[in-house]
Amino acid sequence: MYDKDPLSALDAISAAQWLAFAPLAFQATSVMRDRGVLAALADAGTDGATLEQLADNCGLSVYATRVLLEAGLGLHILWRHADRFRLGKLGRVLLEDEMTRINFDFMKDVCYAPAAHLDESLMQGRPAGLHELGPWSTLYEGLSSMAEPARGSWHAFDHFYSDQAFPAACDRLAAGPPVRLLDVGCNTGRWAEYCLKRVPGMEVGLVDLEPQLARARERLQTAALGHRVKYYPTDLLDAAAALPAGYDLIWMSQFLDCFSDNQIVDILRKARAALPPHGRIWILELFWDRQRFEAAAFSLQQTSLYFTCVANGNSQMYESTVFLRLVEQAGLVVAHQTDAVGGYHTLLECRPVP
Repeated sequence: MYDKDPLSALDAISAAQWLAFAPLAFQATSVMRDRGVLAALADAGTDGATLEQLADNCGLSVYATRVLLEAGLGLHILWRHADRFRLGKLGRVLLEDEMTRINFDFMKDVCYAPAAHLDESLMQGRPAGLHELGPWSTLYEGLSSMAEPARGSWHAFDHFYSDQAFPAACDRLAAGPPVRLLDVGCNTGRWAEYCLKRVPGMEVGLVDLEPQLARARERLQTAALGHRVKYYPTDLLDAAAALPAGYDLIWMSQFLDCFSDNQIVDILRKARAALPPHGRIWILELFWDRQRFEAAAFSLQQTSLYFTCVANGNSQMYESTVFLRLVEQAGLVVAHQTDAVGGYHTLLECRPVP
């Protein structure tokens, strides 16, 4: 997708203006969605609605409605004919598409204010925008206590993509299930619940920071699965920390993208050291260069900036060629690679180099 410049000079000038006004355009779109303007246009159907009708329907002043609608015209969210406004295709996607809603809320509630600190984050190698959300050194320390709506939007964003991949990944796991599985970076325990329900004889170990383990423990106990689970509170950035041994498959889903290059190598080496003979490591990740559609690649490239200014200041959504070199440095070989798991993920099935 990126081996040539796709823009003409005129296209470049137009695109530059879209970028220049992007913050206001984003906020206007947010207000139109959340104040019911898009819904009112959808209800108006093919007949459309006048400015005054939309103002009445949304409880906004004529002035407020007018400036929003005119911004929406320029953004191609809506269109106008004979003084009646109608919802466009883009407006309908913004109103009805679940993925768009989740991405939009994540940007609005989690990333928007911290993004003003991107330059500082890049120069200092730390998430300088995180203070907009809470007093933590990394976002992961605050996931269990982050205020709403940021907390809900963060988890919706994280779960939307993993939930699409988990069924297919679990099918593959069940075809040759391990006796004991170690889920490193278990978050809320959703993957563990999938596996425990699908493979009744399997035992699962969970590794994460204590606040995340507490949420996973609650989930699995509620599902009456807790008796098959062991919990290992671990900070893998601690040089002295090790992973528990005896698990024949180590699983990491949307976890390693939370770390820098060197940290990924260190964590994978710890995983390799914990493996028994013939043990396996499975890694489920999103790589921007393994996407079918440019919109998916774009979303991942921009999500990297969230890691820069919000999450931890030093990680990203990786290009697969960069990530695979880190796997190799850790003494692992990819025995099998499956793209488009759940539509967007890549599953790397790794073994130690002989």
